[in-house]
Amino acid sequence: MGAPAADASAPAPAAGPKAPKTALEKDMDKISKANRTLQRQVSDATKNDASLALLATIHDAAMAASNETPQMAADQPDADRAAYVADYQAKMKEFIAAVDKVTADLQAGDNATAAVDAKKLPADEKTDHKKFRKPEPN
Repeated sequence: MGAPAADASAPAPAAGPKAPKTALEKDMDKISKANRTLQRQVSDATKNDASLALLATIHDAAMAASNETPQMAADQPDADRAAYVADYQAKMKEFIAAVDKVTADLQAGDNATAAVDAKKLPADEKTDHKKFRKPEPN
């Protein structure tokens, strides 16, 4: 005896309308996409030009994102909001410095160090997203 068949007449659950992405979300998507590709190829010296282009994309998107305000800032008490945004901006500057370190590693032809330094980028992202990014609704 198998599982009961799904009722074909039952309507599919309706997905609510998705809010348009903010500029910050778009910049973070650029960073994430470029970083995923970078992680796969950073240790390959034959792909240094492509890796440097990815790092430039990450750097530019991070610079733009650092000038934006995370949505969770609105959830902070008025007295804490400015400090929250300043903390976000400081973390973005740290991230940009880490990206610049990977860039310098590659420009020096040190792919082994670049690979180690590049692995730190997603770890920083995970930690910082917990503090600055609204959780996705289920």
